[in-house]
Amino acid sequence: MTISEMAGGGSARRGIVYILLGMLFISVNDMLIKLLSDRYPLHQMVFARSMIGLVVLLGIVQAEGAWRRLWPARPWLQLLRAVLIVIANMTFFAALAVMALATATALFFVAPLAITALSALLLGERVGPRRWAAVAVGFLGVLVMLRPWAGWDGMAPSRWSLLLPVAAALCYAGMQVLTRKLGATAPASALALYIQVTFLAVGAVFFVVAGDGRFAEGVESESLVFLLKPWVMPPADELWLFGLLGLVSAGVGYCLSQAYRLGDAATIAPFEYVTLPLAIFWGWALFGEVPGVWVLAGAALIAGAGLYVFARERRVGRGADFPREGA
Repeated sequence: MTISEMAGGGSARRGIVYILLGMLFISVNDMLIKLLSDRYPLHQMVFARSMIGLVVLLGIVQAEGAWRRLWPARPWLQLLRAVLIVIANMTFFAALAVMALATATALFFVAPLAITALSALLLGERVGPRRWAAVAVGFLGVLVMLRPWAGWDGMAPSRWSLLLPVAAALCYAGMQVLTRKLGATAPASALALYIQVTFLAVGAVFFVVAGDGRFAEGVESESLVFLLKPWVMPPADELWLFGLLGLVSAGVGYCLSQAYRLGDAATIAPFEYVTLPLAIFWGWALFGEVPGVWVLAGAALIAGAGLYVFARERRVGRGADFPREGA
């Protein structure tokens, strides 16, 4: 083995450490949002965590000396990319208010399969029959979790709620395909900064338009109530939770950027599936959630199909993209 190969292996190992830390931060982020969802609106938590995350990222930009590269070459593309990430995160977080962490996380992992399908349909990339079969198996896992044969009444959460993580995954896949088509010209810290600024703007708009909670009156959907209920000033003993949410948010962006900078996507991305057991653990430890047989079966199909896609894309020499940015 040459010195360069040894150095490359060390970079890949550091990348794996960073992705595992990032997945831990993501699981803590999701757990905190679910923990606070019965007392605070989603847009308040998004605003608070983005404000703190923005301060941390500005410090990283300063350390990297990236001020001169903050303005993107294609600002409208970066805005569209950030908006898609915001929509993906908001729909996923709205799902956390009404369903188990493991269920929402498993459904979101249909994203890499959607990326594969959209890359073939929109970018003309060649996808062989084996990867198309994996995509079909993954979406079969979604159907297993939705259980259309069980009837619409009496399901908790409702099927409409179960579609929220799927919608988040599709928005995320669209963002990744857009990035793959046009490329990213800004440094990773700047890309993370754009996302936090967009989250901050969305949270501020929600506060101005719906911060008094008037649009939540008479609404039956728990997810919509979570999105539209009024802002509440946290008591002193809960302020640290908002601070932790902001720090975790900044940590996610930094760790993912470092992971995918140090290692190729096909090596790093499969480790993102560690969020599934972490979600099951937090759900059991804090909320008494135990996944049912249909959830476990559907999650196994989705995860297995996704990991197969990663393995095939690595074999054909093209990295699979799946960092959960902005989470």
